[in-house]
Amino acid sequence: MSNIVGIDLGTTMSAIAVLNSVGKPEIIPNIEGERLTPSVIFYESNEKLFIGTEAKNTTGEEYAKVAKEFKREMHNETFSFDFKGQHYSAIELSSLILKKLVQDASKQVGEIKDVVISVPAYFKESQRSATMQAGKLAGLNVIGIVNEPTAAALFYATVSKIAGRGLVYDLGGGTFDVTITQTDGNDIKIIASEGDAHLGGLDFDQVLLDLIATKYEAVIGEKLYKNDASKHEFLLQAEEMKKSLSSKNSIKQKIRGDSGSATIEITQSEFEEKISTYISRTELLVEQVLDEAKCEVKDIDYILLVGGSTRIPAIQKSIRSLMKKEPINAVNVDEAVALGAAIKAGLITVKDSPNKVSSTIAKEMKSLNVSEVTNHSYGAITLSFNATLNRHLASNTIILKKNTPIPSSASDTFYTTHQGQEIVEIKITQGESDDPDFVDIIAKFELKLPPNREEGCPIKVTYSYDDNAMMHCQIFDVNSEKTEEYKVALKIDASKKASLDSFLID
Repeated sequence: MSNIVGIDLGTTMSAIAVLNSVGKPEIIPNIEGERLTPSVIFYESNEKLFIGTEAKNTTGEEYAKVAKEFKREMHNETFSFDFKGQHYSAIELSSLILKKLVQDASKQVGEIKDVVISVPAYFKESQRSATMQAGKLAGLNVIGIVNEPTAAALFYATVSKIAGRGLVYDLGGGTFDVTITQTDGNDIKIIASEGDAHLGGLDFDQVLLDLIATKYEAVIGEKLYKNDASKHEFLLQAEEMKKSLSSKNSIKQKIRGDSGSATIEITQSEFEEKISTYISRTELLVEQVLDEAKCEVKDIDYILLVGGSTRIPAIQKSIRSLMKKEPINAVNVDEAVALGAAIKAGLITVKDSPNKVSSTIAKEMKSLNVSEVTNHSYGAITLSFNATLNRHLASNTIILKKNTPIPSSASDTFYTTHQGQEIVEIKITQGESDDPDFVDIIAKFELKLPPNREEGCPIKVTYSYDDNAMMHCQIFDVNSEKTEEYKVALKIDASKKASLDSFLID
């Protein structure tokens, strides 16, 4: 039987879990014995690198060799971490984190090939495709991706009796997601999701560091740090102070800055005031997702917390104040996503490759059911004639609406704009606006038309969204019955995989 594995590929911390012999998910510690692995890479040379805690704690001159927080750049094709003439994309860096997790886990449970990787619910299509590509570059067969709140809800459902309409509040190191669910026993239905891909514990660390730096300068009269290497060291201290402030009203600590030492005291209330803007952003997104789900606070039966940043007292206070009830604290908020991703991997494997699982696991998985929704709207750039301006104007026409249950499919019919049109170009969009300037174009492809085509001939466009939250498009020329199909996914450069395989990972 194959190992059934789920991976939480996080901005700051990552984890890997496997279904045990009775179909229950378990975290697999890394080779250092840690259940969570920092998503940080230290390049010792062009042949050897370190991943995890040792890399995270690298300071001083060596800091220039450290790559971190690259999950926030998964959609950014211009992002590059440069080391000794080599350039590494966020996809390549993420693949090395995955490789480390799987390499360590394989020493304990045996070969790992098939995996499900989690992503923030509000990740765009390019980020989802990039995550799958990272898995493939790591030599893995990515059988699916799962939204992080969905994974957490899956795990919660197996360990806690939850029923009715729930809110999953997922605040991690780098991203925030809030999801409305409907749970009936082990049946979980996702209703709506909202999120912010740049809101999390990293932002809180920076705010706290700014507060420390201000107090330090007030005492010493000089700046706390003078370069990025020093800043990184103080960010590590700020992170530890942040954790202490989750259980203490104040913390006093000697800070050894670049210009001398000073004893700094930070109170919990000061920290809470400084992060209040971020908390307000989470509250707005909670209100927005409630509106999208067409429900009110009183309709929410339970609240599930996910992500280490939910331990901050101000965050919990915000949730209680906004939702008028106590959240459920039944699981380790740092591990819930990885554990749920392993369950999702089990569901996919039982469905697609039942011969790979034992009868015990199959029985456990068959008692669970989860249904997702699209987290964005998908459309096409179209032209319509404006009589006043006497010309065609471009607009974004939505074909598949946000929060549509998946798998799903939707179609719309458009028409050729002029006599003799030879090509129809489809620009697939992601976003809610009808203005092309305010949506993302996630893919382009063409359909060649037969010669002498008349104006106004129908072209049918169909968008399909599969169980793995991946987009497919079909364009059909009604007159000629010619069809073109396109899958929105990134292609893998085999040379990149070969170059990454050459690294020795510690």
